[in-house]
Amino acid sequence: MLRPWPLEIQLDKKSDKAIYLQIADAIIEAIQTGKLVSGNALPGSRQLAELLKVNRNTVVEALDVLIAEGWLVTIDRKGTFVTESLSQIHHSTENKKEQNITIEEPKSFLVFDDGLPDSRLAPMNDLARAYRELFSRKSRWQIMGYSNELGNLDFRKSIAQMLNFKRGMSISHDQICITRGSQMAMYLASHCILKSGDFVLVENPGYKPAWEAFENAGATLLPVNVESDGLDIDQVEKYLQHKNIKAIYVTPHHQFPTTVTLSLKKRLKLIELSNQYNFTIIEDDYDNEFHFGQRPILPISSYSGLKNYIYIGTFSKIVAPALRIGYLASSNENIQKIGNHRKIIDVQGDNIMEEAILNLINEGKIKRHLKKANLVYKSKRDFFDSLLNQYLQHKIVFTKPEGGLAFWIVPKAEINVLEIFEKLKSQGIRIMSSDRFSFDETIKGFRLGYASLSEKQMEEGIKALSKLL
Repeated sequence: MLRPWPLEIQLDKKSDKAIYLQIADAIIEAIQTGKLVSGNALPGSRQLAELLKVNRNTVVEALDVLIAEGWLVTIDRKGTFVTESLSQIHHSTENKKEQNITIEEPKSFLVFDDGLPDSRLAPMNDLARAYRELFSRKSRWQIMGYSNELGNLDFRKSIAQMLNFKRGMSISHDQICITRGSQMAMYLASHCILKSGDFVLVENPGYKPAWEAFENAGATLLPVNVESDGLDIDQVEKYLQHKNIKAIYVTPHHQFPTTVTLSLKKRLKLIELSNQYNFTIIEDDYDNEFHFGQRPILPISSYSGLKNYIYIGTFSKIVAPALRIGYLASSNENIQKIGNHRKIIDVQGDNIMEEAILNLINEGKIKRHLKKANLVYKSKRDFFDSLLNQYLQHKIVFTKPEGGLAFWIVPKAEINVLEIFEKLKSQGIRIMSSDRFSFDETIKGFRLGYASLSEKQMEEGIKALSKLL
């Protein structure tokens, strides 16, 4: 028999935070403070819904989040319990000695990632339903065979329509290749246009996984500094005068990691230089959907005068990081080369998942999810901004980003950023080490993702960082 619910959860129905997230965070706090310990049983979803006076589906959604994150575990025909492996966190020192067991150092519970979405907001129930429905169709046998190496045809048509209507592009479905995430898109693009000895310009600081893909194709990287309005175009021009540049990799919407937006003047100049020197602009628009201003800036690839481009996007940020669905758009010639290379390493993509996501797009579920998620993330961004002003105002330089899921902060004082990283790590707080963004010398700055953290976690982390700066 399940134990009665021992905790009081105060729900604020006027809060921007979804009710199911309030429930989930309250249970996490109870586990972290020891009010709930390993092996404790939770009441059933119906009983909990009655106690909290909420819809049962809301409780189920909260429990699904906690199970997915490892806080709870479900045992068939027995119930839902606090995970056993969490017991080492809450035992007192005396209890540890009495039990005479070796307790491993607990893993970090507070992580400032590089700007990942909150997986708890992901429409997993809708996606699971769409997935199941595909297998219940009489024609399900049709999706079990091989499909086109460029991806599901209807899915590509849907992506092309989205890019044309939402991002100002003018492409057809045969100019798109669906990939297993944006990293695979980066790899395919590299091996499509690069060869050993080619030079590629990259932003510094920038996105190292992309750099590794270019280097794997044999290219030599040349760093371009990032200014307050995007990459240094003068430096780009100097490189072009002395090197045969094959491509440039940019994240112009919300530059990774600094979050700055490439100005219109620099966009137009970059297009002019690309056409003049015949190099390809590889545009990584990794979080276009998360923008809190009037509207997202249109991609460089949307400008009709641009001749050589490869545009990369992803659904991993829209739904969840574990969902490996990305895409790239380019000329027919490039897409044909990319398709041929794709067949060598991966005959086709995940046709079933592509159809499942297509169903969510057609039903309007993705659109509704993004509307909901943007409201949540905007509220979190504003709260994070208030924390920076409260605890770090005189210690750092930063600009409140118009979009994306992270802040870039630069300490005013001369500090050892790697030392700060290690000190925070010893306190159970993880941030992205600055050398992960730096081309050569370590950049003095921190990228702090806020989307997957609660307000309490944000404040705890910022207060700890403030003491070290």
